[in-house]
Amino acid sequence: MPSLLLDTTPLRVSPAFRRLYLGLTVANVGGQVTVVAVGLQVYALTRSTLAVGVLGLFALVPLVAFGLYGGAIADHYDRRQVAIVASLVSWVAVLGLVAQAVGGNRHVGVLYGLVALQSAAGAVNSPARGAIIPRLLEPRLMPAANALQTLGMNLAMTGGPLLGALLVATVDYAVAYGLDAALFTLALLALWRLPPIPPEGVRRGRAGLSSVLDGLRYLGTQPNVRMTFLVDIVAMVTSSPRVLFPAVGVLFLGGGATTTGALTAAVAAGGIVASVLSGGLARVRWQGRAIALAITVWGLAILAFGGVLASAGPSSPAHVLWPALVLAMLALAAAGAADAVSAVFRQTILQTATPDEMRGRLQGVFIVVVAGGPRLGELWLGGTASRVGEGWAAVLGGVLCVVVLWVLMRAQRSFWHYDARHPVP
Repeated sequence: MPSLLLDTTPLRVSPAFRRLYLGLTVANVGGQVTVVAVGLQVYALTRSTLAVGVLGLFALVPLVAFGLYGGAIADHYDRRQVAIVASLVSWVAVLGLVAQAVGGNRHVGVLYGLVALQSAAGAVNSPARGAIIPRLLEPRLMPAANALQTLGMNLAMTGGPLLGALLVATVDYAVAYGLDAALFTLALLALWRLPPIPPEGVRRGRAGLSSVLDGLRYLGTQPNVRMTFLVDIVAMVTSSPRVLFPAVGVLFLGGGATTTGALTAAVAAGGIVASVLSGGLARVRWQGRAIALAITVWGLAILAFGGVLASAGPSSPAHVLWPALVLAMLALAAAGAADAVSAVFRQTILQTATPDEMRGRLQGVFIVVVAGGPRLGELWLGGTASRVGEGWAAVLGGVLCVVVLWVLMRAQRSFWHYDARHPVP
C-alpha cells in the first residue's frame, strides 16, 4: 500500500524544491481566490454575464501572447531573476486589485487592465518556473515532482474558489484580494532563496521573435515532445466538458447552480485521488503508452458522462435526479483522474527529453496549449450542444477524442515506444 501513495521523495531530498513547491501551492490557492472574487466584482458592477466572459478574454490573450515570449526570456537570462521580476509584477497587480477595492472602484475597465497585467506576468513567470524545477531534482524524480504539483493545483482549484466566494459573501473584495497578496508573498520568498539558475548551453542573439521561432522550429523536429502537445490538444479541443455544466443542472439532472458546482468539484476530486495514489507512476518506463491510455480513459469517461445525460432526458432545476447525478460525477471523477495521470507524464517527458537551453521556450508553448486548448474545446462543444443537445455533444466529443488520439498514435509510433530510461525527444 505505501508504494501506491504519493511519493514525497522530491520534498525530502531537495530543500529548494520543497520551499518552491509549498510556496507555489499556497500562492495558487490565493490565485483561485482572486479568480472568483474578480469575476464576482465584475458581475456586481455590470450585472452582465457577457462582461464576466470578456474578463476571461483579457486573461487569455496576454497569457497566449506572453507565454511564447516568456519562454524565450527564460532561455536567455537567469531563470531565478526572470521568475522574481515577473512575480513582482504579478504581486503589484494583486496589490492594485486591493487598492481599487478599498477605494470603491466603479469602473470595470480597471479590473480588466489589472487582470491582463497579472496574466501577462504569469505567462512569463510560469515557463521560468517550469524550467527551474528540472535543475533542482534528478530526472528519475520528475514524475513524483509533477504528481506533487498536480495535487497542489487540484487542491487549490478545489479550495480556492470556495474560500474566495466565502470571503466576498461574508467580508468584502479587499480582504479576498489581500489574502492573495499575502499568500503570493510566500512564493516570492521561495524564489528569492533559490541560487542563480542561468540556462545551460550556448545562447545566441536576444530573447526576441527569432528566439521564439527557433523554439518552434526545434519542437517541429522532436516527434515525441511534439506528441505531448498534440495529444493534449486532441483531448481538450474535442471533449472539454465544463462548458456543458451550467445547462446540466437546469435541463438534465436538476439542482441548478449547485449541480454545476458539484460536477466541477468531481473533476478536481478525481485529480486529487489520482495524485494521492500516484506512488507507482515513478516506476512507469513506457510513458508514451501511459499517456495514450490515460487520454483514452478521459475520452471514454466523457462519453459515459454524455450517456448519463442523454439517458436522463429533460428535467426541472427543482428536482434533482440523484442516481444520474452520482453516475455523472463518477464519470467526471474518472476523467479528472485520467487527466492528472496524463499531465504528470506529459510534463515529465517535456522536462526530461528537452535540453536545458530549450526548456523555457517549450514551457512557453505548454502554457499556450494549456490555456488555449480548453477555450477552443468549449467553443466547439458548446456549438455542437446547440445542435444535438448537451448529452450527445459529450458522447460525440468522447468518441472523437479516442478516435483522433489513436490515429495520431498510429501515425507517430515512436511515441508508443518512448522509454523513460533513454529519453529521446
